[in-house]
Amino acid sequence: MNAMLAKVLPQEGGLEGSRSGLYNGVIVLMGLFTLVGVAFGVHAMFIGHEHAYGVTREVPWGLMLAAYVFFVVTSTGLCLVSSIGHVFGFETFHPIAKRSVFLAIATIVSGFLVIAFEIENPWRMAIYNVISPNLSSNIWWMGTLYGAYLFFMLIEFALLQAGKHKIAGMCGLLGVISGVAAHSNLGAVFGLLNGREYWHGPYMPIYFIVSAMMSGCATVIFFHWLGYKINGWKMSEKLEESLRSVAKLGALLYIVIMFFTTWKFIAGMSGQPPGEYEAFMALLNGPFATNFWYGEVALGLVIPFVIILAVRARNLTAMAIGSAASIVGIFVMRYDLVLIGQIIPGFHELNIVDLPHILPYAPTLHEWMVTISGFTFCGILFMMGERLFRGHLSEDH
Repeated sequence: MNAMLAKVLPQEGGLEGSRSGLYNGVIVLMGLFTLVGVAFGVHAMFIGHEHAYGVTREVPWGLMLAAYVFFVVTSTGLCLVSSIGHVFGFETFHPIAKRSVFLAIATIVSGFLVIAFEIENPWRMAIYNVISPNLSSNIWWMGTLYGAYLFFMLIEFALLQAGKHKIAGMCGLLGVISGVAAHSNLGAVFGLLNGREYWHGPYMPIYFIVSAMMSGCATVIFFHWLGYKINGWKMSEKLEESLRSVAKLGALLYIVIMFFTTWKFIAGMSGQPPGEYEAFMALLNGPFATNFWYGEVALGLVIPFVIILAVRARNLTAMAIGSAASIVGIFVMRYDLVLIGQIIPGFHELNIVDLPHILPYAPTLHEWMVTISGFTFCGILFMMGERLFRGHLSEDH
């Protein structure tokens, strides 16, 4: 066992920041938040979702499902961006591989933590997913494909740490295939729902893949910058060039998502189709307008795109700030995506005036604490990874 670990764990490289009291204090604080969130989730299991969460029969998916989507989307994006180098051979992207693959693992595990409390009985899902598979269910495929994806990513990371890059690239390719399949299937979970006009259509699987890469670019830039700040290292020219390439790719993806979003609105509002039109109006000037304009548009797209253009992808600190804004905005995108598809009731087109035109939903304290625990758990994994793997020794790829 020691010999195996010696091959995986780097033997050189020291971290200045990870030895500090502040570093340990942050880990302890995030650990406390994680434990409190888990306690709230366990409490919800005992008292029942209907008493702990703000979801209803009409709005069954809430904040926690949105957080799960955010984590798995980000994980898939990290996998895709990291694979550009060590799987598909673009040398510029080589230095980001190790930390990006580790972050892909950390984010999807954090997503699993959140969704475990959202589905109320995770043990039953884990058991029946194996002994009673339903091949016609998108939910079954989602669990199976993401499980395979996590397996391949773990093997890939171990091989990268051991320096076996050729075999790691093969596992990375399998991770890419399973990740894209799982992620497009997740988009199909939304897109194949005929009764949810806002989601329904072929747009969702494509949007999920493209937005995943956008999310992955923002996460790669921010956490590489943060990792080097924590470690007290000076970034090499190769890694800086790699992050500049990631920023340029991210800028292109911001434009693509703006294009997608614009035409989604045009198609959804032309002719005022029932269900879709009300959903888009809720985003433009309704109860979700603040989320849309300040969260999705400003933080998620415009600010990071403008920063990349303004600094010509050269100032890493500025791009890290833009990437942090983008990550926050992307979380708002996931929240809006999940909620908007549900808040327009199915009886709107019948002109029934005695029932609400927009269904209410507000996250409860239980939902907020479980969601926060997902983020703090991801933060713990990131910081422990920086310590355990010596900052991933990125330039040694």
